[in-house]
Amino acid sequence: MPRYLFITGKLAEQSLRDCLQGIQALEYDVSVMPISVAALMDTRFISKHISGSNGCDRIMIPGSCEGDLALVEQKTGAEVIRGPKSLKDIPGYFGASQRLEGYGEYHAKILAEIVDAHRMTLEEILNRASYYRASGADIIDLGCPVSGSFPEIEITVRALKQAGYAVSIDSFNPDDILSADRAGVDFVLSVNSRNIDVARHLHCKVVVIPDEASELESLSANIAKLESWRVPYIIDPILKPVCFGFTESIESFASIRRKYPKSEMLLGAGNITELTDADTTGMNALIAGIVAELGIDYVLTTEVGHWARGAVCELDHARRLMHYAQMNRVLPKHLNDGLLTVKDPSFESFREDELRSMQSNIKDRHFRIFTDREFIYVFNRELFVKGIEIDSIFRELGEVDGAHAFYLGRELQKASIAIKLGKTYAQEEELRWGYLSKDLKTRRTPKAD
Repeated sequence: MPRYLFITGKLAEQSLRDCLQGIQALEYDVSVMPISVAALMDTRFISKHISGSNGCDRIMIPGSCEGDLALVEQKTGAEVIRGPKSLKDIPGYFGASQRLEGYGEYHAKILAEIVDAHRMTLEEILNRASYYRASGADIIDLGCPVSGSFPEIEITVRALKQAGYAVSIDSFNPDDILSADRAGVDFVLSVNSRNIDVARHLHCKVVVIPDEASELESLSANIAKLESWRVPYIIDPILKPVCFGFTESIESFASIRRKYPKSEMLLGAGNITELTDADTTGMNALIAGIVAELGIDYVLTTEVGHWARGAVCELDHARRLMHYAQMNRVLPKHLNDGLLTVKDPSFESFREDELRSMQSNIKDRHFRIFTDREFIYVFNRELFVKGIEIDSIFRELGEVDGAHAFYLGRELQKASIAIKLGKTYAQEEELRWGYLSKDLKTRRTPKAD
């Protein structure tokens, strides 16, 4: 491991040294800049006041320091990196800094269903498809009516294919299936004894299902027919909703995998994510784990329920996490925290005695705000307030002007949310929301249907 030089300010020096002492095999030095609060530095300030690298190979500056790293590199001749925004996250940084070779690869492909596509305009369908592709979908699935037809299905499939999408349709209507096949559809969901004869005339793969959700004998009979006709197929034993046969259906998937070890399989996640009043991030992680263990090749999902918004992106994150864990025989833990949206990974906070020691060095009246797992702490050179209720804390701070009151109110509310959800709070920094933090920055949201 290279020798590190850590850059900090006066107030955080002792806390930084305490954190670094617990990191095994880390060789380091600390350089204290002539400033109280490290977060107020930028690379121009650091390059002006740093004298050299102190014999270190790599320099770590606080993650909140903005500016061009090259300014510091030119001054010191050492590599410069930004560390975590909170110094309490530094031990975790070094514990998880190993390179995960191959992380990001995946096996299972995602089919994202545009539900009731037959009721949408072509522009709306293309917009939704674009959103799904940006979220990680590999295949766009067109949801067709349960009964009746989709008159524009051939035009729609052609338009999607011309736009570069792999396309599937979810229909039992033979006429719609044949029209989509003429347009170059890649997959048809689904066939069983009701419409299996149409499969003999298609140029694409079909998803074969049982005649009833629990009839594996009928599924085997349908597979046998497709094999005799040499029609390429994907098996879907049907995943049932929770409390309506979910456990039994998992057993069915495992049984079919053992019986057809080389056949492609599909799992429909929507019966879980859309039919359960719970956040979908954890459900998608569990589903992706089942998919990885059973070697399932396709996962069908959608985003109809408001609580299921983002399910495609979650599944994309989850399949990469679980694929890496399965391939490397490691637990899906401490690999990637993208699916930790509501709660944060484990974190360390400042103790009250550390904060009081920090206060003793403060010379100004600006309030510093910190949290631990129970309390909010607000202090400046004169006051040290510890509490839980925002209103009570605010009253103890005395009179503040309007702009400052607005600022404190915003920060205290953010601190309160962090404690309730088990998140890391850092003053003037956004809370971390896993993969959602990146999506909020890139504004990846679905266009109106």
